[in-house]
Order: sequence, then structure tokens, then C-alpha cells
Amino acid sequence: MAQPPRKSGGPRRGGPGAKPPFPRGPRKSGGLAPRGAKPPRAAPPTPKDPTLPAREGERIAKLLARAGVASRREAERMIAEGRVKLGEDVIETPSTVLTSLKGVTVDGNPVKAAEATRLFVFHKPAGLITAERDPAGRPTIYNALRNALPPGTGRVMPVGRLDFNTEGLLLLTNDGEFKRQLELPATGVPRTYRARAFGAVTQAQLEGLIEGIEIEGIRYGKIDANMERSSGRNRWIEMTLTEGKNREVRRVLEHLGLEVSRLIRTAYGPFQLLDLPKGAAIEIDSKTLDKFRKTLPGAKA
Repeated sequence: MAQPPRKSGGPRRGGPGAKPPFPRGPRKSGGLAPRGAKPPRAAPPTPKDPTLPAREGERIAKLLARAGVASRREAERMIAEGRVKLGEDVIETPSTVLTSLKGVTVDGNPVKAAEATRLFVFHKPAGLITAERDPAGRPTIYNALRNALPPGTGRVMPVGRLDFNTEGLLLLTNDGEFKRQLELPATGVPRTYRARAFGAVTQAQLEGLIEGIEIEGIRYGKIDANMERSSGRNRWIEMTLTEGKNREVRRVLEHLGLEVSRLIRTAYGPFQLLDLPKGAAIEIDSKTLDKFRKTLPGAKA
């Protein structure tokens, strides 16, 4: 019978026993902006005439996401619910353009200007929901993050999701725009998984996934899949993809007649799980993060 990968041990905070993928960066504290700040002026709409000056500022949903208040989609929902104000005025549309977040409040709390982008690698154990709360009362990643992140880290958001029973590398960031960029299939950041599965499959079948596959009307993009090892009808399969549709790896392997008994994400872009203990997190240092961001589509030189 196939043996699972070697389990790593070590402290909860990535201490002496851990072998994190990158050294810790500087710790920064979060917080809210002081009350009483003057609200910024709203910028004029983007001119249609290219000879006119460009619009100043950004859409408020984008600014809120960049400040780590929520993802852009969540920020748009907050605005629709009337929870976001500029001074005493309720902001009615996420397309409102502002030059800064001075005077903006969410649920009555002043919003602090965006801090420098931070990125963490977290080893998510199986049995946790990738969400802030679960209606069914199941534990979430935030229960584990209380013991994993440095004190004063502030709010972080997961980049994508891992299913309840899926374990492995989960990226976390305080920057909602960066989160969205990493999640978009158009950005093309590869995700690598190792799946333990039961059943019969050939390497040729796995190699056929490089052309993509359609399952029940859903088109999945190219997948680089390889057989790592097998014992009887048990096998370990490595799969690298760039789309990350809901339950993509499980659905593709089940379509090939396999039963997935364990799924581990081992890499997201250049960031690898390596020997990081389950439930531990490590911060990517600023130089490594900046270098990575320059490789993404649309990055400024």
C-alpha cells in the first residue's frame, strides 16, 4: 500500500524545528485611522477625451480592497448594504472615485490607509474551512491562525480556497487587490497538488490532460499531470494547473475513474510548502515578494 508523504513536525509558530520556505519579514501592526480626519474630495470621472488630464484617484471598492478591509467583491457588497460612508454620506456605488480613504468609515469605524503588502505561507491542515465563519459551526482557518501569525499582524485574507478535507499551502495577504490578481486565471500563477488516489489510470491518460478537458459542460484548462509512484491500485499523482476552479483536481481525477483519498497543495507560484509544519505560517520577506510581483502580468518595471 502506498505510503503518505513524510509528516513534518515542529512548533506552531515556525520555530527552531521548522524549515520555512522563506525568512520572516518585518512585523507591522494594523489598526484604524484616527477619527476626525477630513474626507477627501471625490475625483471627477475619467475623461473620454484622451487629450484631457487623466482621472485622479481610484474606485472606492478597489481602495478598500487594497487597504485589506475586504476583497473587492466583498467591498462592493458592503457598499450595496449601505455600510460604507464618506463623512456623513452613505456611499451608494462601488464606482465612486476617491483620492484617498480619509473620512471613509465601514460600520462606523474609520478605515486606515493601506499598509505595505504582506504575504504569508500557511500550512492548512485538513478539517478547516477556508472562511472567516461557518454556519455549521465547523472550525475555520482563522482558529488556527491565532497561533500561527505574528502578534499584531492585522487582517489577512486567503488567496483562493482549499476544501475542508484538502490540506497544504494556502497563501494569505493583507492586500485585497493583490489577492484578486493572484486568483485570476488570466494571471497564470501555477498551483501544484499531490493527490493520493485509488484506481487504474495510465501515464498516457494523465498526459492527455495537458490539452484540457470538459466534464459535465465545464471546461478545465491544461493540467500538467504525472504519476509519481504506485503500489497496487494506490498511486500518488502530481498535478499543476493555473485556473483553480472549484474542486478541479478531485473532479478531473474522479472523471478518470479514480477515488481521491488525500489531496495536498504543495506550491502556489514560486512558494513551496516544503517542511513547514501543519498549522504553522511564515511571512515572505519583502525582497522576495517584490521580485515575485514584478513577474506578474501588468507589473510595473
